Amino acid sequence: MAQLSYPDPAEELAGWIRLERTPGVGPETARKLLGAFGLPSAVLAAGRAQLKTVVSERIAVELSSAPAPELSALIDRSLDWAQQPGNCILTLADPAYPKSLLDIPDPPLLLFVKGRADLLNAPAIAVVGSRNATAQGVSNAGKFSEALSKAGLTVVSGMALGIDTAAHQGGLRGIGSSVAVIGTGADIVYPARNHGLAHLLAADGCIVSEYPLGMQALPANFPRRNRIISGLSRGVLVIEAAAQSGSLITARMAGDQGRDVFAIPGSIHSPLSKGCHLLIKQGAKLVESAQDILDELGTYSASLFTPEPAANETTDPLLAAIGYDPVDFDTLAARSRLDSAELNARLLTLELDGKIEMLPGGIYRRLD
Repeated sequence: MAQLSYPDPAEELAGWIRLERTPGVGPETARKLLGAFGLPSAVLAAGRAQLKTVVSERIAVELSSAPAPELSALIDRSLDWAQQPGNCILTLADPAYPKSLLDIPDPPLLLFVKGRADLLNAPAIAVVGSRNATAQGVSNAGKFSEALSKAGLTVVSGMALGIDTAAHQGGLRGIGSSVAVIGTGADIVYPARNHGLAHLLAADGCIVSEYPLGMQALPANFPRRNRIISGLSRGVLVIEAAAQSGSLITARMAGDQGRDVFAIPGSIHSPLSKGCHLLIKQGAKLVESAQDILDELGTYSASLFTPEPAANETTDPLLAAIGYDPVDFDTLAARSRLDSAELNARLLTLELDGKIEMLPGGIYRRLD
């Protein structure tokens, strides 16, 4: 009886990397080739004439010729990286590939994963928002994410500054942990200020990228990776987003993918509330607590964070004068009837106590 021959895993993985990085072969073309020939090894073994029935002659020549030295070096480096503890590369045909991504129109052929790959198939919620978040937004992101993680949901975000960072930190404090979908190679930390967070995610959570090793932070990468953030998740929670925020791209992709979209409302005067309010007008679910999200998703419950009720305004007349909408200094002086020196001193004390924050332009906002 003939001895059965099984493909070498490293050779198969090398074939996937070569197919994905061949010039001119995008995701759609790659799927056509895989549909026509099977695994990448069969694609690369096909002759030029066969390949030309599916792709252009230029691509057929590329696939039927020896890979360029730069591509060969990238393949070798990727295989070495995948052998390091905690690292792996998942292909579209891998049993561990996230099943939720198979439902989206353009799943990535490859995922470079650092950390707990099992989290990619766990029930998840995406939490996204502004890089230039307010202190209140950062607090909400951390507390909502912690509560959702403690209820068993993995928190997915993009490791940007602001809301993303707070979301990951909150997720790591719960059993659901956190997944960062990044717009660079998995061997690069961006932004550099999140080096410590990246270390925590690699140890207790997960970092995932569809981009090859060494890929720098190109502007076009980040909107594209957003489809993975939403694709991995059952829903997307938007916390503070301007009217033109990239978070709205994630929310739109989530809607297109059949995922739920949630948004936290804010002041009608805050630019960072405009995006959330737009989403709510378009049908996103307004949420005031993590339990609102769990009730909508179903099957999950826990003792969850709900924003604390405002302190009794009578305890501090200045807080009462500020109210719950951002206010400028002159308006506050008129409301409080305090002179400039005393008002400045009182505002500084409240800011140091963490009860208010000063926004750009000398605008003050309550944090409770």
